[in-house]
Amino acid sequence: MKEAERKGKAVVVGGSIAGLSCAHALIAAGWGVVVLEKTSCPATGCATGAGLGLDPLAQKVIKSWLDEPHALDLTTLPLTIDQNEATDGEKKINWMLTRDESFNFRAALWSDLYGLLYKALPPETVRWGQTFLSFCVSDDGNCVRVKAKASQSGEIVEVAGDLLVAADGCLSSIRQSFFPEHKLRYSGYCAWRGVLDFSENEDSDTVLALKKAFPDLGKCLYFDLGSRTHSVFYELLNKRINWIWYVNQPEPQLTGNSVTMKVSSDMIAKMHEAAEEVWLPELVKVIQETKDPFLNVIYDCEPLGQIVWQNVVLVGDAAHPTTPHGLRSTNMSVLDAAVLGKCLEKWGVENRTSALQEYQSTRLPVTTEQVLFSRRLGRIKQGLRLPDRQPLDPIAASREDCEELQQKKMPFLSDTPSILSHIKQLQKLICYSSISKTLDLKHLYVIVVLVWV
Repeated sequence: MKEAERKGKAVVVGGSIAGLSCAHALIAAGWGVVVLEKTSCPATGCATGAGLGLDPLAQKVIKSWLDEPHALDLTTLPLTIDQNEATDGEKKINWMLTRDESFNFRAALWSDLYGLLYKALPPETVRWGQTFLSFCVSDDGNCVRVKAKASQSGEIVEVAGDLLVAADGCLSSIRQSFFPEHKLRYSGYCAWRGVLDFSENEDSDTVLALKKAFPDLGKCLYFDLGSRTHSVFYELLNKRINWIWYVNQPEPQLTGNSVTMKVSSDMIAKMHEAAEEVWLPELVKVIQETKDPFLNVIYDCEPLGQIVWQNVVLVGDAAHPTTPHGLRSTNMSVLDAAVLGKCLEKWGVENRTSALQEYQSTRLPVTTEQVLFSRRLGRIKQGLRLPDRQPLDPIAASREDCEELQQKKMPFLSDTPSILSHIKQLQKLICYSSISKTLDLKHLYVIVVLVWV
C-alpha cells in the first residue's frame, strides 16, 4: 500500500469530553482511533462535571459528528441571555448591570453531553481501565508507542500509532514530560458547585421563589456579583439548577490527581452559613437544598508556546488549562478536536508534521487570548486586583466596569477557523436530512450539489 493511501492511527490518552471529541474528529478524517481511559466504565452521572455551556460553533461541530444531530438540542436547554447582576448582601437586594439577549449558547449537564458523544462512537473505540504510563517515539519519528496499565489485571499493554493525542486534562502527565517546570497557576479562589434536582418537586417554595426572583431562568445565564465574590446559575434539562459560587481563599493542599477537593459535612455547613451573609434568600435555599455539593480548586497556567512535537499533540485542558469564567474549557476542547481532524484530513498521514503545525498555528493564538481573558474576567468578578485597575465594587460599578463583565467580549468568540468553514454548509445538509427521507436519490443528489455550490 502506498503511504498516501495508508490509514493513519491515533492513540488518544484521556477519555473525557476532549478525548471523545478527538476520536470523533479523527474518525471523520479517516483515521483509526484508540482511546485509553483510566476509569473502568463510561460516566453515567459524574457530579464533578456539573453543568457547562456550548457556544454556537461548538454546537455545530458536535452536531456534525452525530448521526442524529437534533439529539444535541434534545439534551440541552437554550441560553439566549447573558445577565450580570449586583447583589447587596446586607440589604438582600440585587439589580441588573448588563444584559445580552443574543447569547445563543446551550446549557448541558456534563454527563449528558459525555453520553451523547460516547454512544455515537464505534464500539471498542474506548479501552476502559487503562492508566497511561509512558510513551516513546521511534528513532525515525514515524511511530509512537504508548504504555498503559490495565487496572483489573495489572498487565502492561503497549499500543502503537502514527500520532499520540494528549487529552489527559489540566494535570496532563504528557504535557509535564515536555514542560517539567511548567506549573498550574492558582487563581486565588475555589468554586463550590452543585446541581439541584427539582424534578420531583417542581412546585416547591424554593423553586417558585427562585423563578420569581429570576424570571428568565430556563433561558438565562445569571451572574450575581457580591463583595469580592460572584456566583453563576442556570437551568439544565430535566428540571435541574446548576450553580457555582466562587470563594477567595488561600490555595488548598490537593491530594491525588484531581482539582476536586473532598469536602466534609462541617465544610458544607459553614458554606451554607456563609451563603446567607452574601446572597439573596432565594439563591441561598437552592444552595442549601443541593445534595452533595463539591469544591473545585480553580487553576489555569501561563499559555504555552508549543503544543505539538513530531507526532505528539496536546488538546483541551492539557494544552490550555483555563479558569471557567468565559465558558471556554469544553468549547476550546471541541474546537481543538475539530481543527486537528480537519488538518490531518487535509495533509494526510505522510504529511502529519505539516498538519500539526497548521493545528498549532490555528489554535495557539486563539486559546492564548481566551485563557488570559478568562483569567482577567475572573479576577474582575472576584474583586481581585489587576495591574491596570482597582478591584471591582459591583454596588458602585461604572458603565465601563459593566462593559468588561460581558461574555461577548471574549476574543475570537464569533470567529470560525477557515479550515472549519465546511461546518456551515454541513449544517444546511443537516437541515435537509428530514426532507431526504421522502425523496429519491436523484432528487437528494441535486440538493447536495446545490448546497455545496
